[in-house]
Formats: sequence, structure tokens, C-alpha cells
Amino acid sequence: MAFSYRHFQGCIRIAGVVALSILLSGCAAGNAKIASRKGYVRFPEKQYASGEKAEIGLKITGEASYYGPGFDGKKTASGEIFDQDDFTCAHKSLPFGTKLKVVRVDNGMSVVVRVNDRGPYVDGRILDLSVAAGKEIGLDKAGHAKVVATVIE
Repeated sequence: MAFSYRHFQGCIRIAGVVALSILLSGCAAGNAKIASRKGYVRFPEKQYASGEKAEIGLKITGEASYYGPGFDGKKTASGEIFDQDDFTCAHKSLPFGTKLKVVRVDNGMSVVVRVNDRGPYVDGRILDLSVAAGKEIGLDKAGHAKVVATVIE
């Protein structure tokens, strides 16, 4: 049996469809992995998808820093756009939408922030505050400091 040019074109089309299917299934698996993250919400203006709530009164102690330049205007892990002028923060596992009162231990200054991102990714740090929140407790001068964060909502 001889192969014609038309037969060759058909094989190429089938190979293309198979390759595209494999590529798209990989994207779907990646999206499922992101969506399975604790506290993940695709549309932050809607009710939080996980339905999880942090225990009111829970206290965490450790170093906090701030971030913003270079991230402003980009998507956070929650899906919302990061605004360094909002009072938000990144935490590794608290559900998105959790509100924290963050008190800087050495000067007593405090700020209320909402978790909308994941991080920090520096060893020993428990929170990354937005620029506005960091300035509120003087982190713009110090860079990082010991804090006590209490879940308030």
C-alpha cells in the first residue's frame, strides 16, 4: 500500500490534535493544582471558595517584612491584583480574607491587614506586608521586625 500526500496530511493533523490535547491537559492539571491550594479563590470579589476560617484570637509571632515594588499591579495567589497601597499581607497558610492585627513588638505600632497572597519566601519570616501596611508600623525604615499577629476576623 502506497502512502499519498493526502494521507500524510491527515497523519500530520491527527498528530497535531494529539499534541494539542496533551498540552491542554497539562494546563488543566496545573490549574487544578493551583485551585486546590488552601484558601484559593478564583474571583476574590465573590465569597471565598474554601469556606475556611481562621480561629479568631489565634496569635502568631515572628519576623515580618514588606513587599510591593516590582509586584504592584500583578496577580496575587488569591487572584486579585496586588496594590502596594492597600493594607494587605502574604501568609503561607492562613485562608485568604483573614484579617490580622499586626503589632510591632519593639515600638508597639499596629496595623490591620487582610491576607490576599502567599509567602513570605524568606526563612524565619511569617508575614510580608504591603508597602502601606509596612510603613504604618515603621518597616519602611527597618526593613523587617518582630511582630505579633492576631486573627481578628
